[in-house]
Amino acid sequence: MLRLRSAYGQRPDSDYVFHGPGLNLFLSVITCGIFGFFLFYQLMRRDRDHNRRRFEFLDAANALAWEQANARGAADELRPAFERVAASLQPLRTLTTEFRDPVIWLLLDIFIGGIQLFFAGIVEVVGFILIDSDLDRHDRAECAVEADLAQIYARLGVSLPAPDPYRVKGKQNYVGRIVASFFTCGIYLFWWVYDMQVEGNRHVEGNWAFEDAVMSGVATTT
Repeated sequence: MLRLRSAYGQRPDSDYVFHGPGLNLFLSVITCGIFGFFLFYQLMRRDRDHNRRRFEFLDAANALAWEQANARGAADELRPAFERVAASLQPLRTLTTEFRDPVIWLLLDIFIGGIQLFFAGIVEVVGFILIDSDLDRHDRAECAVEADLAQIYARLGVSLPAPDPYRVKGKQNYVGRIVASFFTCGIYLFWWVYDMQVEGNRHVEGNWAFEDAVMSGVATTT
């Protein structure tokens, strides 16, 4: 229960929400790209921190459910669901180990762009592709985890919302976006940055209802 509360309490820090994504682009323009470095840093930080916290929360929710299932003699009955959760958690665990340190990515963005103007934006494009790919893998895995946890917790007397399978947006068209950025001399990158903010906002905010339901439910059963 302590792990669950700790992961839940870290949400304000890990699930960064970009307010006014259009204004953020305007600030990037009028600061000659300096504010854009801040946006890139926050996008990378949110990707890393949200993935870590979300894995910890779902893993802790699963561990708590296993304890409750054993205490109530329902462990054997629910074992197949727990095994599915364990398999679905593995991709989330893998995401927490991948190279997403926001400080290093920011430094790469600054120095590579500064050394050669031609490469300005290349690091950000690579970062955007990694973030979007992470989001797709993350959402597919956590949807599976949430579905099985909803089944498990229902057996334990806690009602959790079932995940919406249509919320998984799929990967962006990376080749198309790179081509559009090239032929517009980088102008399309502004839309790409806007999109990254909005899609990430939608994802983290969409996770909160499930987490709130878990915390409310376990408070009445433990």
